[in-house]
Amino acid sequence: MVPFVMCAAPGVVRAAEPWAPIDPARMSAAIKVLASPAFEGRSPATAGEEKSVEWIIAQYKAIGLEPAGENGGWTQTVPLLRTRIGEPARLEVSMNGSSTPLAVRKDIYVFTLSPEERIRIDAAPMVFVGYGVHAPERKWDDFKGVDLKGKVAVFLVNDPDFSAAPGEPVAGKFGGRTMTYYGRWTYKYEEAARRGAVAALIVHDTPGASYPWSTVIAPGGEAFDIVRDEGAEKPVPLMGWLEGDAAARLFARAGLDLGALRVQARDPDFKPVPLKGMGLTADVPVSVARLQSRNVLGKITGTKYPDETVMYGAHWDAFGMSKDASGKTVMRPGAIDDGSGIAAVLEIARAFRAGPAPERTVMFAAWTAEERGLLGSSWYAAHPLAPLAKTAANFTIDVLQTAGPAHNAFVIGAGQDTLQDDLVVAARRQGRVVEPEAKPERGAFYRADHLPFARAGVPVVAVMDMAGDYDLVAGGVPAGDAWLQAYMKCYHQACDAWSAGWDLRGAAEDAALVYAVGRKVAFSHQWPQWKAGSEFAAVRAATAKERGGK
Repeated sequence: MVPFVMCAAPGVVRAAEPWAPIDPARMSAAIKVLASPAFEGRSPATAGEEKSVEWIIAQYKAIGLEPAGENGGWTQTVPLLRTRIGEPARLEVSMNGSSTPLAVRKDIYVFTLSPEERIRIDAAPMVFVGYGVHAPERKWDDFKGVDLKGKVAVFLVNDPDFSAAPGEPVAGKFGGRTMTYYGRWTYKYEEAARRGAVAALIVHDTPGASYPWSTVIAPGGEAFDIVRDEGAEKPVPLMGWLEGDAAARLFARAGLDLGALRVQARDPDFKPVPLKGMGLTADVPVSVARLQSRNVLGKITGTKYPDETVMYGAHWDAFGMSKDASGKTVMRPGAIDDGSGIAAVLEIARAFRAGPAPERTVMFAAWTAEERGLLGSSWYAAHPLAPLAKTAANFTIDVLQTAGPAHNAFVIGAGQDTLQDDLVVAARRQGRVVEPEAKPERGAFYRADHLPFARAGVPVVAVMDMAGDYDLVAGGVPAGDAWLQAYMKCYHQACDAWSAGWDLRGAAEDAALVYAVGRKVAFSHQWPQWKAGSEFAAVRAATAKERGGK
């Protein structure tokens, strides 16, 4: 990945209203509605979805957008698969004629995306595959031709160079502490599926995962997926995590030192290591439900290049009604995550609609089921309603800060594409500087609705205000840190609720920032580009002919 250079702004004076033409008060009003009790936390395939979709369509109509959904309508149907691991779930490892049970949620956490009512595995051989990375462009292959058919693949989390010391052969090959897609657990499961494994288990460690074991087990065995098309690649039948200490004990039983293997896995000559004589047995009941949800899509048709698209999106869903630690049923309203994103998209749509019609079509998307695994946006990317090869840019807004104007802004996945360079220029006009995200090892670039578009080759910008401490006009970095720490306590919780005490001028600044960058693309025939070091550059290059070679 090309290094990202922070844009300094000596002598820059902040614009009088750097959030223009975005209206902070109107954003607050929109969030208040979306986070209200009537919307029941906006969980997909519930009464809360019905209210959410109806309300967003009404806003699109009031703004004056055109329908951009299926069959001339406002929505795109997203078929979902919901699975839940049932009880009793039997999981154990066998070796030398004896079996050792694995305690669910203590030693192991499993889930499935297969529409089967029972997952059975009979003493499947286990193979440690290091970080499980196959990256020819980086001259890295952890698999070395190993046959995983019918076996259990055991992975380390994150990238091969996450823990590398300076001078190690892998140091810098995968962005150092900045996570690449190869470090995401989703990639590892996908790679196991491609290679025919019957199960894929990732060894948990808090620094590498960026969250504790309690976060791993929080879904309680429930998982969601889109309903896959006939002939599409099937997921691994059983996926999950091994708790770090439990994994070390398993490896020791097989005569292996997990700590030493972690070091070996950072060498390009690493080869997969069988856990000799050890097999995984599973007998897991599964409840399966097929549901339907909807993306909501509006547009302004371009005057010169109507078949070329600039897209803005945010997710309308949150976590609905659930039980808290005391067993009480509570609503998790998702005011900031991602009512703020929907409010921003609506404001950006108003700004485009108020001015001259754009030369390219501008689409505005409210995605479903982001919290269940980026499913609404993934379904759209697999079933696009505008050609992805001619989608010039995707701007995704997911969590905006509520503490007021700031001197800085953050870029997620710094160094990926030229849109990020444009972001720096636009921020400078606001009197702000752009900084790379503070904790790139968390892989935020791979955790929001822009990712399916990036994987399809579309250049993207993601706005995620959890990226670091804002240098607030009122209070500086300490105040920005205080906001972030307070918000993270409410992240995905019942207290992510609307407040009359918010100052949304900072959120409006960020919305105005991506409006400015997207407007430049919408009123041109230039094509944003991936940087040469991006893992998504080759995908885009494959469709260059459809863009006249660009």
